[in-house]
Amino acid sequence: MDPSSSLTLAFAAFLLAGLAVKFWLSTRQVRHVARHRDAVPAAFTGTVSLASHRKAADYTVAKSRVGLLETAFGATVLLAWTLLGGVDALNRALVSWLGTGMTQQLALLACFAVISGLLDLPFTLYQTFVVEERFGFNKMTWKLWLADAVKGTAIGALVGLPIAALILWLMGAAGDLWWLWAWAVWMGFNLLLLVIYPTFIAPLFNKFQPLEDETLKARVTALMQRCGFAAKGLFVMDGSKRSAHANAYFTGFGAAKRVVFYDTLLNKLSPGEVDAVLAHELGHFKHKHIVKRIVAMFALSLAGFALLGWLASRAWFYTGLGVRPNLDGPNDALALLLFMLAVPVFTYFISPVMARLSRKHEFEADAFAAQQTSGSDLGTALLKLYEDNASTLTPDPVFVQFYYSHPPASERLARLGAPA
Repeated sequence: MDPSSSLTLAFAAFLLAGLAVKFWLSTRQVRHVARHRDAVPAAFTGTVSLASHRKAADYTVAKSRVGLLETAFGATVLLAWTLLGGVDALNRALVSWLGTGMTQQLALLACFAVISGLLDLPFTLYQTFVVEERFGFNKMTWKLWLADAVKGTAIGALVGLPIAALILWLMGAAGDLWWLWAWAVWMGFNLLLLVIYPTFIAPLFNKFQPLEDETLKARVTALMQRCGFAAKGLFVMDGSKRSAHANAYFTGFGAAKRVVFYDTLLNKLSPGEVDAVLAHELGHFKHKHIVKRIVAMFALSLAGFALLGWLASRAWFYTGLGVRPNLDGPNDALALLLFMLAVPVFTYFISPVMARLSRKHEFEADAFAAQQTSGSDLGTALLKLYEDNASTLTPDPVFVQFYYSHPPASERLARLGAPA
């Protein structure tokens, strides 16, 4: 069997196998959560009401069912883009209109992004304005949604097109080792984004006000000093204008790091609980989880660019994924696009490994927070956040192993020794 046919069969087999596993896992999750809907787990009796437990179950089931439809639709669209000739047809149409060259290649990437966004739009809108609305989480207005969409598209074009043009230029001009130069550019761009995002991009979507509660500020500052952590500032973000969900996070890199609290979080947690949540985030830094993830991103992206550098010069890579390569022009944008579409299909089954590593990091950050503040405060804060965000207390164990980046509430509270 020739390499092109082998790639076609492998791609189809992995796509179908991944689809089958996704459906199996999602249906397990729906059945498991629904089966335990009418009884609060014994560990949470007295701390979580039956009404809250049922709401979390219904919310999880509703999201999962939408996710099933989105998964099936996504697999169909992916098949249409690749083996059924969608990318090939789009490329041919743009070549006949623009000829071959940089303009046509950027147009191919831009048109693909726009079409993909439009195809995903119904699911995005339904999730926001139907599911989130039904459970009382959506605070987004249509006007705000449209403003976000326009700003997001504009920023994507202003940032994405130049970096895409630079990588495409390197692919055509930097010789056989173009992938090494392209990887260096991509990594530099991602590191730069960590610095400029908090200061220049995030404020386009939300207001960030300095933390004004002097008592809380003093507590937080003392905690950070104990942990040997410095940040550029403590900010409160108006997350409530989009969602009732609560959160806190660090953003930025190096001297540009800042601590951001959702206003919804500060409204729901006590000062001690806020301390504990912040200490958890500090734990990620103390255990160097962020650095480890960046290093892993560097390594994986280097391997990816090296593989792309090899595949881009193989005609069977294009024909095996339903595309006829250009004979009288560059195929660099086609290579990027097909690689981006194919890699998730072949790497889907390593998801449990990545999820398990992430859960390990969360346990370590919890342990650090319990040492620096109060395990009891962290436990009550986590329970409030799980309940407030309608996170199910009874997820399917197999689904957890495959997908959960954070441990279920019962496991986290048991590790902390906190009363559920």
